[in-house]
Amino acid sequence: MEKGSDFRQWDELIPDALGLIFSNLPLKEVLTVIPRVCKSWSKAVMGPYCWQEIDIEEWSSLSQPDNLDRMLRMLIARSSGSLRKLSVSGLNNDLIFSFIAEHAGSLQSLRLPRSEMNDLIVEQIAGRFSTITFLDVSYCVKIGARALEAIGKNCKMLVGLCRNMHPLDTAGKPPEDDEGLAIAATMPKLKHLEMAYHLISTASILQILSSCPDLEFLDLRGCWSVILDDKLTKEKNPNLKVLGPLVVDYYERNDWDDCSDFSDASSEYLAWEFMTGGVVDYFDDDDDSFDGMWDDEASLEELELRFYEGVGQNVGDNYGWPPSP
Repeated sequence: MEKGSDFRQWDELIPDALGLIFSNLPLKEVLTVIPRVCKSWSKAVMGPYCWQEIDIEEWSSLSQPDNLDRMLRMLIARSSGSLRKLSVSGLNNDLIFSFIAEHAGSLQSLRLPRSEMNDLIVEQIAGRFSTITFLDVSYCVKIGARALEAIGKNCKMLVGLCRNMHPLDTAGKPPEDDEGLAIAATMPKLKHLEMAYHLISTASILQILSSCPDLEFLDLRGCWSVILDDKLTKEKNPNLKVLGPLVVDYYERNDWDDCSDFSDASSEYLAWEFMTGGVVDYFDDDDDSFDGMWDDEASLEELELRFYEGVGQNVGDNYGWPPSP
């Protein structure tokens, strides 16, 4: 920085400030472009400053399961216990769910749509999610009332729950009240509840309304068995907005069709691939304090991340890395 200048160099900003700035960039750029700019930026990306909020839901819906697990482990490890928000789709094993729970000490918002965890594993580790205030377990077909009850009993600060279902998973099946009753019995502080296309009856919805006096939004689209008296509901819950159950619209796709296009070479979505190998050292000097930063990355199975545009498409020169700014 020049003497007398009123401006600081970008590489002299403290890591906290850099992390706040980088959080507004796409994940791809944070992982591949930013680390190559300078040492201070690379160090900020390797530390917890950029990973207090992790949103890879869109990417994970098109990712191979092994790559998803490795990506999550890498990013959560970088958060160093400061993770506050996590959004990811399609967890397919109990081990990665348990790994998330082990690092959930500061977690407040958790989105896990279309994941494969079951009632048993949720019951075992729900206590580790005690700081959660918002949870999305939509389209998780392997969990039921037992899991919701465990969540409600352990997540005392929970004010938002998404438990939407896909119409194909519920079409033609009779109503079931066990999940609705579990919500009513264990989640009295709810303000936001989504149960679109869920197998639920009027009786359990009335129980929820009675047990959750602070409820402000209730999504019942596609819950065809629910019949509510609008006037009575408004009198008892004046601040409540109910969406559905009879809504003249079409069902949002929820990216289900897109999930089957992982191998479609015509997709313009940038797929990401992990490769086994050493971490590239972008700086050739002998700064030992900086070199130690790469040791942490090596412990994460020495993964190298690269991007390529379209599956099966030829990767350009320089291993497909985006150009450095």
